[in-house]
This record gives sequence, structure tokens and C-alpha cells, in this order.
Amino acid sequence: MNTATALVEQEADIALRGIRSLDDLERLRIYFLGKNGKVTLLMGHLKTLAPEDRKLFGQQINRVKVFIESGISDLKEKLLSTDTPREFFDETLPPIAPRAGALHPITQTLREICQIFTKMGFEIVDGPEIETEFHNFTALNIPLDHPSRESFDTFYTPSKHLLRSQTSTVQIRVMEETKPPIRIIAPGRVYRPDTVDASHSFMFHQIEGLLVDQKVTFSNLKGVLNLFLRELFGSKTKTRFRPHFFPFTEPSVEVDIAWGSRSGWLEILGAGSVDPNVFKAVGYPAGKWQGFAFGLGVERIAMLRHGITDIRHFYENDLRFLRQFS
Repeated sequence: MNTATALVEQEADIALRGIRSLDDLERLRIYFLGKNGKVTLLMGHLKTLAPEDRKLFGQQINRVKVFIESGISDLKEKLLSTDTPREFFDETLPPIAPRAGALHPITQTLREICQIFTKMGFEIVDGPEIETEFHNFTALNIPLDHPSRESFDTFYTPSKHLLRSQTSTVQIRVMEETKPPIRIIAPGRVYRPDTVDASHSFMFHQIEGLLVDQKVTFSNLKGVLNLFLRELFGSKTKTRFRPHFFPFTEPSVEVDIAWGSRSGWLEILGAGSVDPNVFKAVGYPAGKWQGFAFGLGVERIAMLRHGITDIRHFYENDLRFLRQFS
């Protein structure tokens, strides 16, 4: 066989063995049998040969052409009939690493806040989400005629229990079972029948804090909250304490931080000195103990820090949103 035809046949034989898909097979056909393919170019040499050599060379080219066409036909039938994927799989390639999971942005924010307070000596505690009216309202000095006790502000169960509307219930349970000094934070889910919109949800997260000892002043409260907010939002964070009213603290304040380029103020949490009626409800001797409490919404903190404008994003399980925090 002519050296040129032998080399083309050998190259075609090797190429046919490596075919794993119909696309690869079509590229091979064009490479050897196309308009400018190798077999077509060989045929173009016939006119340059002497008449006595053309017959033999033509037979050799035809043999190579038949060999390639037969190989292509057999492979095509095999690829079309197989149930396995037609794309070639190279077992020597390294595997595609699975995308690692990450903590939900709410969980990230909760853990960061808890870490700041634990560094200040606070203990993390938990309590039941299904509560009694005593722990959710009465012990917190919330009167019977307070609007928050109505069914449009609280989820009640048929057994006259309720889904806690604040994690302050955990403070009551801890004080019932523990003698001061107490220094705790209580993170967890709370429930209120709010209409869901960009800034409200019927379920959200709170962190309540409580410190009780024999000598606790309002200055201690300010010091703790100032340190916390500067750890969370940056060392240059400015704070402002405004008088407010909460049934379970007296005096009570709302705490603002300077926010935005125009030095506006943004309310961030509520706090105050523990009302004596709360100590009375848990059986602490009158006048012996002092303390302060504070509470903040975790979703609000997360939205501010990450520039999120709609609380519903946290609960829609949209991976495009959640992967931003991985």
C-alpha cells in the first residue's frame, strides 16, 4: 500500500477508537471525508500520477474510504442504540467539588451578637416557644387590659396557652429558678399575627438580655449597650438614648444609632431598668436586687448590616439570595 494511504488509514483507525459521541463522529467524518478532508486530498493526487499508477493508487484510496465509512456507520449505530449518555466521560478528570453549604444570614447574625455578649460574661439560655399568659404577660407587668393580650396581637392555642410574642419569657423562667447574680441573653423565635410585608413577618427572631445583681445602675446598662453596638456596627458608632415606655422596665429607653450620610438616627433596640413588679412576680425580695433588660430584633439588625430592604427574602429559600452570605 502507498505510504500516504497507509498513514491516513492508520490515523483514521486510531481516531475511530477514541470516538465517544455523535458530535465527535461528525467531526471525524468531515476531517477525513469532507470537501477538504484527507481522503479527498489523496484523490486529488491521482491526476499527477502516470496512467499505469493511477489504477492501483485509486484502489488503495477507495479501500481507505470504505474502511472509514464502515467505521463511521458502525459507530453511529452503536451510539444511537446505547442507553448510556452519549457524551464522553473521562474518569481521569478530578471530580467537580460540591458547593459547600453555609449558615443562614439570620443564624450568622444571631451567632455574632451572642458572641459579643458572651465576651462580656453573659450566658446564653433558651426557653419554650409555647408559653403561659403568666410568663408572657402577667409576670412582665403587662396588665389584663393591655392590647397585646388580644387575639389580634397574640397567637393563642385551644388550651389557653400561646406562642410567645417576646423572648422576655425566658428571663422570667430563669429568675424563677435561679438566684442572682444573673447575666443572660435569650435568643429565639417569637410570633405575632402581623400581616406579612417588606418589614413584618408573623415569625421573627429576638434577643433579650437581662442582668440582675445587688448594685446595678442605669449607667451599667448604657455601658453594656454602647460597647455592644460599637462591636457590632464599628468603633465609631454614635448612640442616643431616648425616654420611652415598656411595662417591664422603669425607666425605659429606646436606643438609636447614627445612620446614613446625613447623620440621621435609627432606632435599634429597647431597654431599661427592671421594674420592681417583675422582681415581685418571680419572688425576689423587694429592694434587694436591681437589674436591667434589653431586647432587639435580629432580622432588623441583619437587614441594616447587609442593605436588605425586604424581610421576606430571609424565608423564601432563594439560593441566589442565600449564596451571597456563604
